[in-house]
Amino acid sequence: MYSEEVPEEIVDEVGGWLREARRIVVFTGAGISTDSGIPDFRGPQGLWTQNPLAEKTSTLSYYLNDPEVRKVAWAGRVRTFNGTAQPNDGHRAICAIQNAGKLVAVVTQNVDGLHQASGIVEHNVVEVHGTIRFGRCWGCNDRRPMGEFIERVIAGDPDPHCELCGGVVKSDAILFEQSLVPEVIDRAFTEAEKCDVLIAVGSSLSVSPANGVVPRARNSGAKVVIINGEPTQMDHWADRILLGSITPLLTAVVGRAEFPT
Repeated sequence: MYSEEVPEEIVDEVGGWLREARRIVVFTGAGISTDSGIPDFRGPQGLWTQNPLAEKTSTLSYYLNDPEVRKVAWAGRVRTFNGTAQPNDGHRAICAIQNAGKLVAVVTQNVDGLHQASGIVEHNVVEVHGTIRFGRCWGCNDRRPMGEFIERVIAGDPDPHCELCGGVVKSDAILFEQSLVPEVIDRAFTEAEKCDVLIAVGSSLSVSPANGVVPRARNSGAKVVIINGEPTQMDHWADRILLGSITPLLTAVVGRAEFPT
C-alpha cells in the first residue's frame, strides 16, 4: 500500500489528469532515487543530515580548496555512484508516460543518470544540476567518464587529479556557488510553461532557480501535483499533494491513467 493517508479518489483524480493531458513534465529530486539505493540529502536519513561535512562536498569553494573535503567526496562517489544503482519502479512509471506519447521532458535535479538508464530519451532529460556520469578538470576542462576516476580511487588514490595538467577534478555535477548552464535552465522553464500537467516528485523544492518550474507551470495554467515523503516549500502552488512513499504513489497515479499499451 502506498499510503493510507492519500485517499483513493485523489489518486484516481490525478490519474485522470495524466490520461487527459497532452504535454506532461515531470520534475524530479533525490527522493525518486532513494529506492535505487542512492540516499537523498535533506531527508531524515539524508547524506547531509547524517554527515554535515558531506554538505561541504557540494560547495565549490570548499571542494576546490580543501583536500579533505575532496577525499570525502570521492569516497562517497565510490560508495554511491559506482554503477550498481539501477532504475526503480518510479523511474519506470515515468517511462510509461513517455511510452504513452505524453512526456515532453523530465526536468531533474538529480545527477545519477537513472532516468536515461530507465529508457527516457536522452534529449528529454533536462539535467539542471549536471551529471555524475563524467568528471571534469577544473583547470584544463578535460572531461572523462566518471568510471575512470572511480577506478583510480579504488586503486588507492583518494583525490585523483587531472592526468593532463594536474588540476583538481570534480564531477560534472553543478555545485553550490557554481553557475547553472543558462540554456539548460531556460529549457526547463520553457517546458514547464507549455505543459498541461507538472508532477514534482521527490524534491523538497527548496533549491532555486530549479524549483521555479512549479510556479511557472501553475501560472501558465497547468495542473501541479507534488508527490513527496514530507511537505515542501512549494506546497501552496500545488493543485494536489500526495504525501507518502514516493515510488508506490507515483506508480499508482500513473497506473490509474490507464495509458494504452
